[in-house]
Amino acid sequence: MSDLAPTTGGGAAAQTDGDNRYKAVQQKLKVLGQAMDLASNELEALLRGMRTNAQRAEGLAVDIANAELDRKFIEMTNQVSVALGGAAVEVKKLHETAQEVSGLAHDTRRTHARLYEGLDTVRSGRRERTPKPGFFAH
Repeated sequence: MSDLAPTTGGGAAAQTDGDNRYKAVQQKLKVLGQAMDLASNELEALLRGMRTNAQRAEGLAVDIANAELDRKFIEMTNQVSVALGGAAVEVKKLHETAQEVSGLAHDTRRTHARLYEGLDTVRSGRRERTPKPGFFAH
């Protein structure tokens, strides 16, 4: 029997509002990176469990064959093993994608900070309001 159980304590979805201020963007990128880190960890655990269960099903099929039970049970158990192995391959791809997105989110946050933190410091430190972006473009 599997030790995997659905979890409800996963990361919260990142807000997708129109707030593009420096600190809001930094927070959104942080939340996205953390959510992807959490997803990556959970996918890694799922992958390990699927591989373990696939090996157990394969061993069970051998045991069923050695017990000389009906051939249909051996075939069904083998199909479960193959299906779990195939699903594990896809979970591995998803895990790798989650790791990549996590890394990109963290890199983007650092780049955004490097490019805009100084501007935000200047804008936040003065009393006068700053025109909206694009004001001077006309």
